[in-house]
Amino acid sequence: MFSQITYEVGEGIATITLNRPEKLNAFTNTMLHEIIAALDKSDADDDVRAVIVTGAGRAFCAGADLSSGGATFSRGGSDVAGVDNVPRDGGGLVALRIFDSKKPVIAAINGAAVGVGVTMTLPMDIRLAGESAKFGFVFARRGIVTEACSSWFLPRVVGISRAAEWVYTGRMISASQAAEAGLVRSVHRDAELLDAARAIAREIAENSAPVSVALSRQMLWRMLGASHPMEAHRAESRGIVQRGKSADAREGVTSFLEKRAANFVMKVSTDTPNLFPEWQDPEFR
Repeated sequence: MFSQITYEVGEGIATITLNRPEKLNAFTNTMLHEIIAALDKSDADDDVRAVIVTGAGRAFCAGADLSSGGATFSRGGSDVAGVDNVPRDGGGLVALRIFDSKKPVIAAINGAAVGVGVTMTLPMDIRLAGESAKFGFVFARRGIVTEACSSWFLPRVVGISRAAEWVYTGRMISASQAAEAGLVRSVHRDAELLDAARAIAREIAENSAPVSVALSRQMLWRMLGASHPMEAHRAESRGIVQRGKSADAREGVTSFLEKRAANFVMKVSTDTPNLFPEWQDPEFR
């Protein structure tokens, strides 16, 4: 089904691997559509509790495929039509799809993550890096600008001053510098990186109610742009009353009192309530 990524499911975890190792997993229009399709699959599969994204070979993703030379960016960011002769940015389409994911997404960043290779990770919930990882927001050095919605995400992750310095200079950032700035959660030996990511994913899969995780993910990300804490209070109040009377809530409390593992049976695909009835996704216009 996929030619530039692989998609595997096991132990409640979907692993999406960018798979052009001979090109350091350089990002293409095909890869864009395949990543989105893979996230559609993970959202539709109630057996998937968490998603890991990583790269095959020596790199996570070395950025856009520049094999077209100087004309690489001349037609815009993808083959997806926008408005007023402005095509949609491909990295942005991926970032927005990750933002909308119903499952938590964990980045296991091995080797270079440059350009879209790093910006696509910003809407992922948890980022881990291998010791060989290096990061570069190199857009100004290529004569273009930030993409993948990173002008929204990056300052929220590392702060505006650090984001500005990294974007304006386009310098490369080591794994340790990325950890110090909060861009990544932790740095691991390269051989242990995927195991560390899987340990977090398994902890989510084995202990947490999937509907609660889906709702919590939506609430945390959407509230980053909220104008007042009252918006969070409204959503949380709806969530407490909806989830509080659910089978999952009864099981969560009962299993705790009985000192046993919980067995959550409600499904993200069919049992997720709407905590944001007033929410409307903005249009591209």
